[in-house]
Amino acid sequence: MSAALNCNICFIGGGNMAQALIGGLISRGLPATRITVSDPVEKVRELLQERDVQVTDDNVAAIKDADVVVFAVKPQVLSTVLQPLNGLFDGKLVVSIVAGAEIGTIAKLIGTERIVRVMPNTPALVQTGAHGLFATDVVDTKNRELASQILAATGLTLWVSTEAQIDAVTAVSGSGPAYFFYMMESMIRAGKNMGLDEKVATALTLQTALGAAQMAITSSNTPSELRKNVTSPNGTTQAALEVFDRAQISQNIQAALAAAQKRSQELAQELSDSTK
Repeated sequence: MSAALNCNICFIGGGNMAQALIGGLISRGLPATRITVSDPVEKVRELLQERDVQVTDDNVAAIKDADVVVFAVKPQVLSTVLQPLNGLFDGKLVVSIVAGAEIGTIAKLIGTERIVRVMPNTPALVQTGAHGLFATDVVDTKNRELASQILAATGLTLWVSTEAQIDAVTAVSGSGPAYFFYMMESMIRAGKNMGLDEKVATALTLQTALGAAQMAITSSNTPSELRKNVTSPNGTTQAALEVFDRAQISQNIQAALAAAQKRSQELAQELSDSTK
């Protein structure tokens, strides 16, 4: 983390994910005075100013003294925001958490390929995110490590070997929290249908989800092995899992993630086309 703590970091966009990263970096020891955020919304700037970070609505001024610039804007405004910054990134590392924005698309807008593309996910808001990272050979080992340190402030960081794999990361972890929330919703509804109070059904479901995830993370066994360990022959768990199998839940989950991956590819192409 030492390299990141010695950097001036600028965020273009101060939304939830940027705020999560800022909070994580400050908690890791980065002085708030080393962070600058540029955002057009006054309320966002006021909120961030309470953390003692520097704020502005001038993107050019914001990146002037930055060692690292993090793009955290919505995809639909990417071209509008970045085109005026073209040619201003000499010596700077760019980290993009803009959904669907390929490195080639960003490079055309800002005039540099020294870019790390990141697919984060929303649990970063509670420092338990899972981030997939990719960069071309233009980004050296030192800067890859720097990007890892910045993202590690809010969770797990994993590098993928091709940019195409970012679409798979999007399907698995980027959209992944919603899948688990969907499962939680269904379990809570089932508990209520069986007579449990909603608060009781909710508490049991959420704690079970937390416990299962913690077991999977800390155990030397795979999730498949853990499932088998709690499935007694002819028991209650087996009865439930047999229903899942008859409904082809596993196959449907795989098909759902494939659909998410395909849509991620389509969105990236649409964004690329819109910036030509």
